[in-house]
Amino acid sequence: MEKRIVIVGAGYSGILTAKKLAKKIKKLKKQNDISVTIIDKNPFHTMLTELHEVAANRVDEDSIKISLNKVFAGRKVDVKLDTVTSIDFANKTVIGENESYKYDYIVLSAGSKPTFFGVPGAEEFSFKLWSYEDSVVLKDHIQNIFRKAACEPKAEVRKKLLSFYVVGAGFTGVEMVGELAEYVPFLCEKYDINKKEVTMFNVDGLSRPIPNLPEKLSNKVSRRLEKMGVKLILNAMVSGVGSDFIEYKQNDKTIRGTAGTVIWAAGIQSADVTQEAGKTLELTRGGRIQVDTYLRSVKDESVYITGDNMYYVPEGEERPVPQMVENCEQSAHTAAHNIICAITGQGHMEVYKPAFHGVMVCIGGRYGVAHVGLPNFMFSLPSFLAMFAKHFINIVYFIQVLGWNKIFSYLKHEFFTIRNCRSFVGGHFSNRTPSFLLMPLRVWLGAVWVFEGILKIVEGWFTDPKLTGFFGGADAWYNSILGIATASTDAATAATGAVETTAAVADATSAATGAAAAPVADAVTAATGAVGEAVGEAAKAIGEVLINFDFLGLFKMILISGKDLAESKIGDYAFKLDVPLMNWFVDSFILPNDNIQLAMQIFIVVAEILVGLALIGGLFNTPASAFSLVLQFMFVCTTGLYLNTFWMIFASIAVLIGGGRTLGLDYYAMPKLKNLWKKLPIVRKLYIYND
Repeated sequence: MEKRIVIVGAGYSGILTAKKLAKKIKKLKKQNDISVTIIDKNPFHTMLTELHEVAANRVDEDSIKISLNKVFAGRKVDVKLDTVTSIDFANKTVIGENESYKYDYIVLSAGSKPTFFGVPGAEEFSFKLWSYEDSVVLKDHIQNIFRKAACEPKAEVRKKLLSFYVVGAGFTGVEMVGELAEYVPFLCEKYDINKKEVTMFNVDGLSRPIPNLPEKLSNKVSRRLEKMGVKLILNAMVSGVGSDFIEYKQNDKTIRGTAGTVIWAAGIQSADVTQEAGKTLELTRGGRIQVDTYLRSVKDESVYITGDNMYYVPEGEERPVPQMVENCEQSAHTAAHNIICAITGQGHMEVYKPAFHGVMVCIGGRYGVAHVGLPNFMFSLPSFLAMFAKHFINIVYFIQVLGWNKIFSYLKHEFFTIRNCRSFVGGHFSNRTPSFLLMPLRVWLGAVWVFEGILKIVEGWFTDPKLTGFFGGADAWYNSILGIATASTDAATAATGAVETTAAVADATSAATGAAAAPVADAVTAATGAVGEAVGEAAKAIGEVLINFDFLGLFKMILISGKDLAESKIGDYAFKLDVPLMNWFVDSFILPNDNIQLAMQIFIVVAEILVGLALIGGLFNTPASAFSLVLQFMFVCTTGLYLNTFWMIFASIAVLIGGGRTLGLDYYAMPKLKNLWKKLPIVRKLYIYND
């Protein structure tokens, strides 16, 4: 008989519980006997921790949405768009506005909503920040306020319009007011408003912002906000909010401030459906439901509670688990494991033992504080590392939810297209240069590759094995300068090989790498002159060694000149990465067999021509540029490259991303190919595409 699992809510814990269940079910032999349904009123999952970034217009609003259909593509999870109104626990039925859903096991992960603590006017006259819609509405409101203030002639009206109060000095409140303070200077410049006319306040009954942090870090937060122009009003309880004012009590005094905008971020409570369920189950403070050590309701073992909706005090702790993302992630794992154990009767139920790794807060896109580590060893991070850790943790979450697709989108929004340099690395990675300016470089790089390939065909790379001379001639030149050969026979052999394979040496140092021919002639002459002479004298006559660094025997970095330094030009300097593992592979598998040599030669020639043509036409630009880098790396590790050909490496990097979309065939081909690619079931399931 089929076992039905219904998950109410696609928040942090709900979406992860569904994914983990689907993965576990796939491993079971009788997986068709278990179904998973996830219900949410929205077709997307919202990154609630990033709402302030949208509200203050740092990132696009789409960046905080993750499509549920994309998340569960190729997985046995049925996504239902519905608003759950109640749950009939006696008949094991979830009742929605559109339909009802029978279950054997249910996961309550409906998330939270703002709480207003009974403050008159708070819900009616303040802006909330607890949903995607909230962030978009607030973003539009802030811009409209500045647009309106710019056209307002009366100073007192303008001052009222530009007065912002953020209620709440916890994570959400501090991040929102910090983001706003960072955004205001750009709005003032855009609308030609004097920044002194804008006032920003952060109000809370707390004695310091974000009490979850150590006091030292809280003080850092205070100083940063004050530096950004935010006035902190602490130990103050808001007692009323109106259409143009906010009222609060501080030091037994009631103060009324003129407010153009009030943003409420003062606390949360469980969603309505959870509180309704709590009338049957055991409800605690904040509308959270009491659970046992396995995350089941203490009143109904078929009901599991995760994330913000659960009230659970771990063994040895005094406080319940916090309502934060890490609790959602860890509780999702435990709930999924225990549900499968309950259904199959196999394995052991897992006691929920969360291990939290600290907290962090961002004050705008450029500054942050963090107190992180292990449960018994926590430490603070400086701002740059705190911001880095924040982005890294987000990426770890995205890997679990939507893999590469979301990671690419996140990096794009947070770094590559960031507005006004509002990132902890500034705007250094943001794309500002018109990509069509790269077209001449791309075409020239492609033309050089085509030329090199055709040149090799003319030299007989399709008919005769040449790699022995190609690699050996270059090695003889490097070794003679480095003084590696220790026997006269070795020197004679190298010299003779250099004479007999002059063309191959030219291939090694000129044709393959585009290097000048003059140093090659010098190398051959010097190597020939080494016959009958001491190797050390020959080496001294050939050139100079600038770098010969051995890194733990894994590889050597070699930089030499084919002439005396006083006479050397950039075309005389050659760089090589000498990798023993690659040398062994070439000497053991490629050079001993003429057929393999010929196959490798044909591969190199064809690759050079195809890469060149692709770059000239701007077709498959990214893989072509990447393969261009691979070819360059191969040459650096075998024959080495003269420095005057290193431009090809940097050109390949420059046109790697986006270089073919403008004035190239990728402009027409890639959109169609991307649509075909992401329709493949395996591609959707593995998320190996980007939008």
